[in-house]
Amino acid sequence: MNITVYCGASLGNNPKHQQATVQLGQWIAQQGYTLIYGGGNAGLMGLIANTVLENGGKVIGIMPTFLQERELAHTGLTEMISVDSMSVRKQKMIELGDVYIALAGGPGTLEEISEVISWARIGQNNNPCILFNSDNYYQPLRQFFDKMVEQGFLTTTDRQKTLFSDDLNEITHFIAHYMPPEVRRY
Repeated sequence: MNITVYCGASLGNNPKHQQATVQLGQWIAQQGYTLIYGGGNAGLMGLIANTVLENGGKVIGIMPTFLQERELAHTGLTEMISVDSMSVRKQKMIELGDVYIALAGGPGTLEEISEVISWARIGQNNNPCILFNSDNYYQPLRQFFDKMVEQGFLTTTDRQKTLFSDDLNEITHFIAHYMPPEVRRY
């Protein structure tokens, strides 16, 4: 199984997010899964790649050439796929992934996980979407999703198709029992 992970190119200033990144990386390797990620060597991106590799796992990075030219690329990956743009990078990460998980990160991380969540509602993504909620990082977003339900912009059923959790047992169960949402009708 390929696990696409979105996360920050910064370490942030909360060590709990770094601990969660190591925990997720160890889980990916121990399960025999392959990490698909943005190919960087900095921040949480570098930390998860190194953790998976150090634990005997496989890592595929996908990076636009303009970022590789800035020497941001991880040089020790199982495979590095070079692409022309950020749009192609995102598409390739989606294409290769069987599960999408967002660790802590900034606007890019939020944009990437939001895209796969929204695509599930229109039948363009049949894979689980998970926000790894270390130290309640995604709690405000979780509350906002619940507000979408309250105000009629998201169904309860579709809301249940996105998991906010930092519990790997719960995440494993969610992945194993995931059923994609029915295609939204208007």
